[in-house]
Order: sequence, then structure tokens, then C-alpha cells
Amino acid sequence: MSLGIPEKITALLFDLDGVLTSTAVLHRQAWRQTFEGMGQPFSEQDYLAHVDGKPRYDGVRSFLASRGLTPPEEEIRRIGDQKNELVNQIIDEQGITPYPGSVRYLQAARRAGLPIGVVTSSANAMRVLRAGDLLDYVDALVDGNVIVASNLHGKPEPDSFIEGARRLKTAPENAAVFEDALAGVAAGHKGGFGFVVGVDRGNQAEALKTNGADVVVDELDELLS
Repeated sequence: MSLGIPEKITALLFDLDGVLTSTAVLHRQAWRQTFEGMGQPFSEQDYLAHVDGKPRYDGVRSFLASRGLTPPEEEIRRIGDQKNELVNQIIDEQGITPYPGSVRYLQAARRAGLPIGVVTSSANAMRVLRAGDLLDYVDALVDGNVIVASNLHGKPEPDSFIEGARRLKTAPENAAVFEDALAGVAAGHKGGFGFVVGVDRGNQAEALKTNGADVVVDELDELLS
């Protein structure tokens, strides 16, 4: 079965929230509750433009800056940690659902023998992967904890994807990136990755292409043939 990627690709790097699992919806809910609790209306466009795919504190900074607010660092961290506590509560209440098309793609990739990495800004990735029964597919994980511990720049910088490729012993030009966030496809493009797949979960196909996606799909199994 073809995976719909160039022959030069020898490793696959997937974002988590919004690509493999529907947890992006839960993150969006937590962000909205956090910011609206501060009296700041938070729209779908705010999510896509300011926090989607970015490390948590970077998302806080970006959204508040768009409102002309520049709180001190301790306040940014307090807000980000509050959001993290809230999303964990929501995950406990609502559970984790992997996208069926993404699971089919992971299964096909595993059968093809390609190593699989997950690269995410989330600090809760292990919990989400376990809850979604996806951990057995993952050969390497670069999450929010690794990004902080290794002092990597978050998306839209390519550092985390480059680290993922390094852990899979693959050069970026021989790795494919799968992302639903504009910041993520921009990171894949900027890092010189061999193929960047945009996953359109928010009616932003053209924006994904503009930011560097080589192809855009609604579901990953559309790539299978």
C-alpha cells in the first residue's frame, strides 16, 4: 500500500493534537475558558492565529499581545499553568479519541516499516498517547517537556521537528511532517523537511499551503492508495 509520500521519505513525524487525536478540540475549550475567565473573548480565529501548535507560554504571550497586554513572566506562567490544569480536567472528563483515519495511516506506516515520531508542544503527550492507545506506534517522542529541558525553540521554529528526526536517525530532507497547525507546517517548511502534509481541521486549507504544506488533506487515510 502506498503512503502517498515521496520515495525519499524514510521517517514520519506527526503532531499529536489535531493530527492523531481530537484533543485539539479539548485544548481549544480550555484556552477559551481560561481567557474568557480573564474577561478576554476568545474566538476560533484567536486559537488558530495565536496558540495552535505553539508551546503553552508562547501561546499566552501571543494572544495577550494581540490585545495589547504584556503581563510579567510570572503572570504568563500562571495563566499557562491554569490552562494546563483545566485541559487535564477536561481530558479526564471527556476522554481521548484518536481519529480513525489517522490510526489507519499509522497502521499502514508500521506495516511499511517506517519509523514514527510524535512531535508536539503539549506537555501531556504521554498521557494522551496512552489514553488513545497509540503509544505502541511511537518510536520517538519530542513533547513540551523535551522542548523545555533541551532549550528548543517551539513551533513555528523547526527545532522540535529537527530533534524528532535526529531521534529517528533520519535527516530532515528524508522525513515527512504531518501537521494541522499553521505554526507546525511553517516549522516543517522552514526546517527543510522532505514533505509537509497539512491536515485541515479548521477550514484553513489555503493557509496551510501558504505556510508550507506540500499537500493538504482532511483525513490522513486520504493519502493511502
